[in-house]
Amino acid sequence: MNNCLSSSVQKEIKQKTSFLAELRRLYSSGDSSKWPKPILDPEAIPYFAEIGHLPEMQFPTDNPYSEDKALLGKTLFFDPRLSQSNQIACASCHDPELGWCDSRTFSFGHNRQIGIRNAMSILNAGYAKSLFWDGRATSLEHQSEMPIQDVREMNGHIDLAAGKIAKIKGYETLFEKAFGNKTVSKDRISKAIAAFERTVKSGTSRFDQFIDGKAEIYSDDELMGLHLFRTKAQCMNCHSSGYFSNNQFENIGTSLLGSKQEDLGRYLVTKRIEDAGKFRVPGLRETTRTGPWMHNGSMTTLTEVIRFYSRGNPEHSQQRSTVHQGITLSSEKSGFVRLLDLSDEEISQLEAFLRTLSTQPEKVSLPVLPQ
Repeated sequence: MNNCLSSSVQKEIKQKTSFLAELRRLYSSGDSSKWPKPILDPEAIPYFAEIGHLPEMQFPTDNPYSEDKALLGKTLFFDPRLSQSNQIACASCHDPELGWCDSRTFSFGHNRQIGIRNAMSILNAGYAKSLFWDGRATSLEHQSEMPIQDVREMNGHIDLAAGKIAKIKGYETLFEKAFGNKTVSKDRISKAIAAFERTVKSGTSRFDQFIDGKAEIYSDDELMGLHLFRTKAQCMNCHSSGYFSNNQFENIGTSLLGSKQEDLGRYLVTKRIEDAGKFRVPGLRETTRTGPWMHNGSMTTLTEVIRFYSRGNPEHSQQRSTVHQGITLSSEKSGFVRLLDLSDEEISQLEAFLRTLSTQPEKVSLPVLPQ
């Protein structure tokens, strides 16, 4: 009997070893067409692109990249004089030492007001097709003005902010180098900050090295996590492409409609009833550096996040509807969010894989603010 059990265990180990060796060979081949086929819902296919390297950053034709413009944008990004109080800069909520966010559930803004959503990292924001959790900004140029004017954030006005910057003698040279003359305008401020933000992107991760042929850089758990990500866990329905996001909006059942914490999400932008409770699908690169997670910063560990999806987030029925401005809205959770029943080992393996998407933080030199 013991011999039979021993033989069975050895056979199982051999099969598992062979399976992992084959996965390692395929995923590290440098050719994603050889990878196992991903498991996707039909609704995900129109927005699907295989995971892989980040593509080259694209700059808009009306705001091409220049080193001088990016330097001006970086300087403005760290300058608190864009705010009404002269104390809050873009970098106050998007700190390079904290994954270009602030590690808080909600950020502090003007007069220590607390924001209503978790501050998203600007890492790789240049790959997003819309900005903020609700997608209300259609470009980084558009986005860069909004925190300046938000009464909870910098509580300024973009025209007044431009006037303040124009009075600072030291900015004249920076604007002249970036745009050809010394004129300061809200349009130039927005373009400069956006140009800088497009330079804030991930370097080469262990994932990138692995799929390029460094087969032994992954542990077996990281390898299995990658495979689960693309298959059983069905993460690829939303988190695809080199950015690890399909740039769509999904309702994962976290809007808490009918409670004091309710957030109507995308509906506030589109006014479409079907968008109630939808939020932008974030990219997963650098995810270990950008917690807490979700639009309300409600999850503090990656294990918690993965368990949330494994259980399919069974929403509380009393937090699925609300009346907003006389309109009844209901939370219709995405069909992508359903019971997966992942084992503890599989949850651990998925987390191990996600950690390979993060890179070592680069030292960011702070600009000298003009006087």
